[in-house]
Amino acid sequence: MSAWGAGSCLLGDSCQDVLSNEHAARKPRVRFPPLDSNLHSLSRQLIELRIEHADLDATIDRLAEGSAQDELLLRRLKKRRLALRDQIARLENILDPKEPA
Repeated sequence: MSAWGAGSCLLGDSCQDVLSNEHAARKPRVRFPPLDSNLHSLSRQLIELRIEHADLDATIDRLAEGSAQDELLLRRLKKRRLALRDQIARLENILDPKEPA
């Protein structure tokens, strides 16, 4: 038996009332828009690449500010940032081509 007593919930209602359809009918249900069903869609990939690019940009800025710089690491990160920028440009062109097909 719980410390709250038989038949009571943390919210003060009985657990049966919380779980019943009567309780659900009293409260309007909040409907969320459906999530993107395709987790690998081009638009989702584009968003993830933009986030990764922004994170990498911030990391490069922090490393460049430091007094003890690792030049090799900075060059690798900058190269990765350029590759991300190219991928972003390719996806943007696929999703919204400038020329009519």
